[in-house]
Amino acid sequence: MTDQFIIRDGIHMPPVRVQHRDGEYEEGGFETLRDMQERHFWYRGRHRFLLGAVNRYLPKSGQTLSAIDLGGGAGGWVSYLAKHLPEEFASLALADSSIVALTLAASVVPPTAQRYQVDLMQLHMHEQWDAAFLLDVIEHLPDDLQALRQAREALKSGGYLFVTTPAFPQFWSYNDDMAQHLRRYRRSDFVRLAQQSGLTLCDARYFMFYLSPFYLLSRMRPSLASMTLAQKKELIIKQHQVPSAPINSILNAIFAAESPLGHWLRFPWGTSILGVFKKT
Repeated sequence: MTDQFIIRDGIHMPPVRVQHRDGEYEEGGFETLRDMQERHFWYRGRHRFLLGAVNRYLPKSGQTLSAIDLGGGAGGWVSYLAKHLPEEFASLALADSSIVALTLAASVVPPTAQRYQVDLMQLHMHEQWDAAFLLDVIEHLPDDLQALRQAREALKSGGYLFVTTPAFPQFWSYNDDMAQHLRRYRRSDFVRLAQQSGLTLCDARYFMFYLSPFYLLSRMRPSLASMTLAQKKELIIKQHQVPSAPINSILNAIFAAESPLGHWLRFPWGTSILGVFKKT
């Protein structure tokens, strides 16, 4: 069960005060995230690929499952899940350390979705959820293992944890620096995290395979060291906007081809990786 939370302005507040850490994800970026997460080809592609894994591993239950998106920001994935699997979940929840993100998410997630302010290092949740998600979150955290251990504690026995992260250190670029990433992951890293957290790794597969050449080309920019603060801010804004409609449509179509194919065979690489972990 969940430890005692107090509801304030529709948000479940934890028994211990949570302080959002801007050094892991700047709070000022959540409004941009909310505005782009439904339209940007990258988010749409990640959501489609992730949905394939959810359909593969979660039982068809008829609205009996519960799921929570940990570090879910402005609620894009919870909204997507509710729209595409409306009959599967009795309870959907969004959790983040930022009150700003959770407040913005109110206009995105279903009215029935619960919103929790949490510290991923200390969730105060125990065997509550059938599924949990950590989507492009743990690469920001100094202690990624603790985040997985806390997610495991929050899951019911037999529950699944879905994790996505940037893949391969070889793809490191100025964008990782700007996004405050601490690391990129290989499948071997997910194997290690499973062993150390007490979870079972059911699957780990790369995606964004077809888009990796475009990714490399888009990252061929001057190093951040040679840029002024104003130039860095301008670049951040540009990188976190939805591309023009024709470009966004083309890239979305390319990425869409990965969703079925990437679950039938394993791509040898990709700029992202999806891991499915189980609490046994």
